[in-house]
Amino acid sequence: MTLYPLLLGLGTGEIILIVLVFLLLFGAKRIPDLMKSMGKGVKSFKEGMKEVEKEINTPDETAAKEPEKEPESK
Repeated sequence: MTLYPLLLGLGTGEIILIVLVFLLLFGAKRIPDLMKSMGKGVKSFKEGMKEVEKEINTPDETAAKEPEKEPESK
């Protein structure tokens, strides 16, 4: 897997400029906290996605236990 599609065609100069602006906006002391929070958010998102996939892929137990009732005709 290459990193090029993730960089969206940014060159070295643009990446350095983005990092410098990021440092100026948040400061060197707050960046580790921001990255830690972002990591927790990504981890939580991945866990949620795994739960949804598990729920989708497992058969519905209530459907197997309760047969469908046919409507009564009069």
